[in-house]
Amino acid sequence: MQTKNLAIVGTGAVGGYYGGLLQRAGFNVHFLLHSDFEHVRKNGLVIESTYGDFTLPNVHAYHDPRDMPPCDIVVVALKTTANAALPSILPPLVGKDSLVLTLQNGLGSEEEIAGIVDPRNIIGGLCFLCSNKIGPGHIRHLDYGLITLGEYRADGQSGGITERLEKLGCDLKSAGIPIQLVEDLALARWKKLVWNIPFNGLSVIRNVLTDQLIKTPENRAHCETLMNEVAAGAAACARPIEPAFISKMIADTERMEPYAPSMKLDYDRGNPMEIESIYGNPIRAAKAKGVPMPETEKLYHQLLALNPRGGLAH
Repeated sequence: MQTKNLAIVGTGAVGGYYGGLLQRAGFNVHFLLHSDFEHVRKNGLVIESTYGDFTLPNVHAYHDPRDMPPCDIVVVALKTTANAALPSILPPLVGKDSLVLTLQNGLGSEEEIAGIVDPRNIIGGLCFLCSNKIGPGHIRHLDYGLITLGEYRADGQSGGITERLEKLGCDLKSAGIPIQLVEDLALARWKKLVWNIPFNGLSVIRNVLTDQLIKTPENRAHCETLMNEVAAGAAACARPIEPAFISKMIADTERMEPYAPSMKLDYDRGNPMEIESIYGNPIRAAKAKGVPMPETEKLYHQLLALNPRGGLAH
């Protein structure tokens, strides 16, 4: 288990945190970096975490994927706004037996990657994680850390709990990463949108953190409206979400430390926001089934009007 080679594609708040945990646990981790390549090559990674700080002074850092070895597990942790780079990144890293684990937001990530690598080798992962990259090679983990894993099926069906899914879960658990295995990846992605659609977008539009969205009656009501629209869209796509799940997301957010979601951080830094994967794709999927998402669509267009132009968010 601990001789496996892993590639981390995108060493930011997500890839830096989980990759750091995996290297600390003894895995052979190869980090692909963009803007802070030189810094990390010379100085390593610093992880501040609610579960204990640690430093990795020496890491395998790369700026060019062609310099990286093929890996047993390739973790795609780029923002979806940078996915145009994946056709040049993934082929050097992916062997015929490699697993490609995508930890990206929204809907459509697996489908994009399936156009580059064998769809049968793709596993989807959803992170429930409060983590920020606060400087070159410097990750601050604030709360949570669960990864939900599910098999991708190109036909849209449930992939079930397979032996390789269980083995991957065990590998990640051995690094201290909490894991949940799900039979239906598509349902899990819609469930994550129940949180992401209201809290990411409204944090930008209203310029507030999560605590103000959940504590202010007007904001909370707007969040609940959006959550119910997501549930309606999911049901239209044959992925019904139980009302108790929405209540749980609200309760979890009430307990969360005040937090700036990734979309707000991207906006504040002048980086492109993940609007199509989190908003455009689910709106279009629900509309194709005859179910509109009017409040979500209004938020989508507000975000498009604010979205910084150009650049890649790594």
